[in-house]
Amino acid sequence: MPKVNNTIPVYDICSLNGSNHLHDDIIADNLAHYLAQHSNLYFPHRHSFYHIMLFTAGGGSHTIDFEQFEVKPGQLYFMIPGQVHTWSFKGNEDGYIINCSEALINAFLPEEEVAAKMPFLRGIASDSVINLAAKPLKRVGALMQAIINEVQNHDRFTRAMVCAHLMELFVTVARESNAALPAGALQQNYLVLYNFRKLVGEYYASKHLPKDYASLLYITPNHLNAVCNELLGKPAGEVIRDRVLLEAKRLLVNAGLGVAEIAWQLGFSDNSYFTKFFKKYEGVTPEEFRKSYLTKETNTP
Repeated sequence: MPKVNNTIPVYDICSLNGSNHLHDDIIADNLAHYLAQHSNLYFPHRHSFYHIMLFTAGGGSHTIDFEQFEVKPGQLYFMIPGQVHTWSFKGNEDGYIINCSEALINAFLPEEEVAAKMPFLRGIASDSVINLAAKPLKRVGALMQAIINEVQNHDRFTRAMVCAHLMELFVTVARESNAALPAGALQQNYLVLYNFRKLVGEYYASKHLPKDYASLLYITPNHLNAVCNELLGKPAGEVIRDRVLLEAKRLLVNAGLGVAEIAWQLGFSDNSYFTKFFKKYEGVTPEEFRKSYLTKETNTP
């Protein structure tokens, strides 16, 4: 059976920049101008890049992986590649937006730094929304404006300056959100958790047991469970299950994919088993979830 393509739109930097783009690695713009240029982005979509938004004016809501947040001035959002999100803004929204490729981030920020010090870059919606106090808000806004200026007036030093500004932005936010973690064993555990979640994101459809991931991480299943229980308050199996449920919901928001096709994509050999699995943990059947979500989106102004 051929793999069914995910019909959630996936945007990359080149497609958003258009044919005359100056940079393959970054888009930086004032939020009001960006939204006016990309009105189609109000519908659910994914990105292949990191997405950073700072709101300085306006309101409404912003949904990331089915978790909804009330938009307020002084709010900073971080999204990683692959997350599904949609906007419903009210008022005259403004602020700053930066889209940057994984290659650009990896050029100055090793994965170990993300795991240990930058939880807002791990792809967990609740950790990715930061409400900034006045002083860091002013600094973050200035840094994002500096990045916009660099991109608009680019020269051979632009990439280096953008990386420097981004690193300062991340450190500023990490300090503000108390994100820096102690060194030693706890920091190592966060690295294990980061790598576990990354592997789950890659193999959730084919590997459903903690022992499969423990083997890839060269640790025992008991160690993996201990790390998850310590840092998340739940076992490794629940992390895997939650990731499968998240992807199920991502796929269900598209009416073009049948439930049987989604079940197959997620590694369920039997459609009825997928339906029972989904209802057990979400309280509704896949079709009921889809109908409820699409009705809500249709009625959203």
